[in-house]
Amino acid sequence: MRQHVNPLSSNFNQVERIPSLSEIYGNSKLNLHLDIGCAAGEFLFDLALQNTSWNYMGIEIREKLVKNAKLKVIEREINNLYFVFGNANNILNDDQSKFIVKSLKSISFNFPDPWFKKRHYKRRVIQPEFIKTLSNSLRTGTLIFIKTDVRDLFDYMNCTISSNVSFKTIDKKDFNYSESFNPNKVKTNREKYVLVNQLDIFEGIYIKI
Repeated sequence: MRQHVNPLSSNFNQVERIPSLSEIYGNSKLNLHLDIGCAAGEFLFDLALQNTSWNYMGIEIREKLVKNAKLKVIEREINNLYFVFGNANNILNDDQSKFIVKSLKSISFNFPDPWFKKRHYKRRVIQPEFIKTLSNSLRTGTLIFIKTDVRDLFDYMNCTISSNVSFKTIDKKDFNYSESFNPNKVKTNREKYVLVNQLDIFEGIYIKI
């Protein structure tokens, strides 16, 4: 079930300080993947434990989920995973977080809140200004992955990213997942649910050029 949280609330104006990569990770030189809207982080826990040759970071707007995920990281002694609480737009636009954006190898948006009502489209995580921020900060070759079971949301996200000249669409058939952040094609809980119910999944891959 999707739990609505208004990302435009002033509650998210204050941005959490993110420590340096060397403080966060056991090996800060590894490729870094960011999952935006990571919920309780089950997907990232699976990735981090299965693929120790990458570092993973999750941003989630529900504070309780982030607190619980951080505790689990400590309890399990996982040194390639970190969680951040807040609005991703605000976090990645903040000057103190620029080093994260510049360090990324890839970003994923998995089944984000669709905000179905047109007046709420402005609450969707992918916005033209956000993509512009990423286009100005991401290194050439950085990948963006989007995935949803809502066709209208996919069209919206795809159009928003594709409209920025700094990003080029990659055909999924030509993509080598073995070299990506998800070489074993680990599935999110939502993806498992959608597949069990034989519903459609829409996804796109984009590269910063």
